[in-house]
Amino acid sequence: MPDVTQPARRTILTLGATGAFGGALVLAGCAPSSPTSSPSSSPSPESSAPEVTNEAPAETTGPDQPATGADVAALADVPVGGSVDATIDGEPALVAQPTAGKVVAFSAICTHQGCVVAAAGAEFRCPCHGSQFDAATGEVLNGPAIDPLSPIEVAVSGDRIVAAS
Repeated sequence: MPDVTQPARRTILTLGATGAFGGALVLAGCAPSSPTSSPSSSPSPESSAPEVTNEAPAETTGPDQPATGADVAALADVPVGGSVDATIDGEPALVAQPTAGKVVAFSAICTHQGCVVAAAGAEFRCPCHGSQFDAATGEVLNGPAIDPLSPIEVAVSGDRIVAAS
């Protein structure tokens, strides 16, 4: 004889699917697997997230390049052979001018434990644990960090440094 104190699984699913709560469960089961994809379109290789690499940033060739992004700093504010602290897209960044007219930028987040690294001439220095990075390349000069700083693309537009897009 069947146990009448516990309803059958089919009964629960049938009752649940017809009630408001069940409708929510059915809809939840139909939700897309990614919060950024829409139900009417399927993800394509072109719409996937950009790949992060540790390649050197794109070099600028001179002040004749058109503005391509948000203003970062005046070229004159970054000494040749030196660096400055900056903000790019709301994040702490470091900008250097290794040679006249060549500008590079890096994330100011230390790859060791996430402290904010500071510009210090031809180097970047982490105040937390003493890591030092080359301002021209972002490469580690002295650890404990072992990974270089992440490059950020910038360009020179007239007398301004802009974030490349």
